Amino acid sequence: MAETHNSETHNGPDDEGKRDFIHLAAGAAAAGAVGAVAWPLVAQMGKAADTLAAGSIEIDLTKVAEGQQLKMLWRGKPVFVRHRTAAEIAEAENTDISDCPDPQTDDERLVPDNAGNLRPEFLVMVGVCTHFGCVPVGEAGDFDGWYCPCHGSHYDTSGRIRKGPAPTNMAIPPYTYISENVIKVG
Repeated sequence: MAETHNSETHNGPDDEGKRDFIHLAAGAAAAGAVGAVAWPLVAQMGKAADTLAAGSIEIDLTKVAEGQQLKMLWRGKPVFVRHRTAAEIAEAENTDISDCPDPQTDDERLVPDNAGNLRPEFLVMVGVCTHFGCVPVGEAGDFDGWYCPCHGSHYDTSGRIRKGPAPTNMAIPPYTYISENVIKVG
């Protein structure tokens, strides 16, 4: 009897290589498809452009006259930028912080400019009382800084709590000097 050779049943080394290639190609195509579907889903979870824009503000310090305060809104909270007078700076620097409920020197509440120098004439704070979140009134209170009319907290010219129920000093937001006269909050 003659032996017939059927090429469809041949399982030689060439067929195994083809099969492995097909499996690898199909796996790579599937991984690419998953990536193509997943990427837009992950990308849409990022912050929107309007959110990123609201996440930081630029403030021109030349707009704040000495002895005046500028109020800006950052992330839904007021930010106070106070251009302090020499007398306000001296009062803040000469305060015995051992008497403060949240002891912090005036220099610790300042951010250095691009040259590494502190500029004590500009105080930047989140203008929210740390007791219950009211907005304090500037140039008021027993320490000539800020006074919170909601529950009677008194802050000094460095924004440190000196009297009243507030547990901590007014917060210093993250900010950097973009140039000599412009800061970026956030």
